[in-house]
Amino acid sequence: MKFSTLTKAIAGGVALSAVLTGAALADPAVIYDLGGKFDKSFNEAAFNGAEAWKAETGGNYMDLELQNDAQREQALRRFAGQGANPIVMAGFMWTAALEAVAPEFPDTNFVVIDTVVDQPNVQSILFDEHTGSFLVGALAALKSESGTLGFVGGMDVPLIHKFYCGYAQGAKAVNADATLIESYTGTTPAAWNDPVTAGELAKAAMDQGADIVFAAAGGSGLGVLQAMADAGEYSIGVDSNQNYLHPGSVLTSMLKRVDVAVQTAMTEAADDATFKPGLTVLGLAEEGVGYSVDEHNQDLITDEMMATVDDLKAKIIAGEIEVHDYTTDSTCPV
Repeated sequence: MKFSTLTKAIAGGVALSAVLTGAALADPAVIYDLGGKFDKSFNEAAFNGAEAWKAETGGNYMDLELQNDAQREQALRRFAGQGANPIVMAGFMWTAALEAVAPEFPDTNFVVIDTVVDQPNVQSILFDEHTGSFLVGALAALKSESGTLGFVGGMDVPLIHKFYCGYAQGAKAVNADATLIESYTGTTPAAWNDPVTAGELAKAAMDQGADIVFAAAGGSGLGVLQAMADAGEYSIGVDSNQNYLHPGSVLTSMLKRVDVAVQTAMTEAADDATFKPGLTVLGLAEEGVGYSVDEHNQDLITDEMMATVDDLKAKIIAGEIEVHDYTTDSTCPV
């Protein structure tokens, strides 16, 4: 079958069953997390990776946008039952569903991003978001005139605190007197798709003196980028390269190469001989995280700023600088 986009709102099991009927055997499947496939951030990076795989291989894939958490196990069972292989999931909230379903389909290869599931047919991919966030924090502190930096996270969970803690540590590495203002859009999955609240939090940070705000909030982050652009201040994007959204206002984007991870996983996990079950961690050395410089922001970052940050990057890779990982130790040192 040709490329199937399963992106209509799905209210329950009957609809999901119907839309998957007739799926081609052995086509891979990609399931996005809540917040929408075209969030211009995390989910869209996964989509871009799938599209890159399609362009490279000429193959077809199925995909699905979740409408609620209750669909997770159901979607996995339906895709696996139809013969999809591999099945790639984006998002840390897949843990329980995958732990339940993976043993039921031992011949299906599963790949999950941002969480760890210990099953023989699961590859878990994590990123060193804290090290990439360290670099953009350093850039922010080098660029800031006020010395006050904001952070707007999406859902208030350890993974997003991992972004904040690295960001704060990077800022303090170049300006020990920097002030950090930390906020989150919510405590439920709705926090990933609330740009209005995120924009208000960015404005509140500016009211406290912040002239740069880092948005690690999925689709909600678009509200931060807009608020900062409207105020003539700088923002920092996340996951995907968001520099183009507000040229001259987005200082940089903290890249999390979910696109590369998805593209590679769809190729390798389709074959048992190349499938890599277990844990894969992508950091600075693997170019799994980093920061973006392109035609939309190159005038904002001086050669001196870039040299300083690239030196910090080299020291992190060499082990000379240790960036705190909030997910293993919830006591952020800054």
